Amino acid sequence: MLLTIVFYIAVTVEAMTAALAAGRRQMDWFGVCMLACVTALGGGTARDVLLGHYPLTWVENPYLLILVCGAAMATIAIARVVDRLRWPFLVLDGLGLVALTIIGCNIGIEMGLHPVIVIVAGMLTGIVGGILRDILCNDVPLVFSGELYATVSIVTGAIYLLGRHLGFESDLLIIAAFAVGFPLRLLSIIYKWSMPKFVYEKDWR
Repeated sequence: MLLTIVFYIAVTVEAMTAALAAGRRQMDWFGVCMLACVTALGGGTARDVLLGHYPLTWVENPYLLILVCGAAMATIAIARVVDRLRWPFLVLDGLGLVALTIIGCNIGIEMGLHPVIVIVAGMLTGIVGGILRDILCNDVPLVFSGELYATVSIVTGAIYLLGRHLGFESDLLIIAAFAVGFPLRLLSIIYKWSMPKFVYEKDWR
């Protein structure tokens, strides 16, 4: 139940942040809704397509499309208010990243996949939506720019998978994954922790 609630919150938050990104690029209302859907549901869709897991989440539950588009349209009406709520959205985004990662891992576990692929399934669910949003907005994806985003997802997935193998009770394990992944994401934002960058400027022409 907790995971389901956080999932719906995460989807809503992702849709609203995508709507703001669309607004900054002066997209029409269809573009706003499309970008919101790609951002909020793209991770799960990519995971399901790559793993052959059907039906897709939003096909099985079409009300997700209504929720995402509704959140995007609501953001148009209250954009100035939403734009000021940076920290609440970062907090909710961190919670969403952990929740989506766990959900993706559960899909991989249910399919009986190799542990490495289970962790990858969790990571895809957590980060691909944001990557697609940035690509459609003609930006370098945030996850490739040094921020500890994919790393948080991988750590969360590894902890969750290890706990499953050790036989921990499900609710306790979910709380433990949140207790590690969520603070790690917030601390990375506060202290600007980042992955090492590869910089190579030699011109071969």
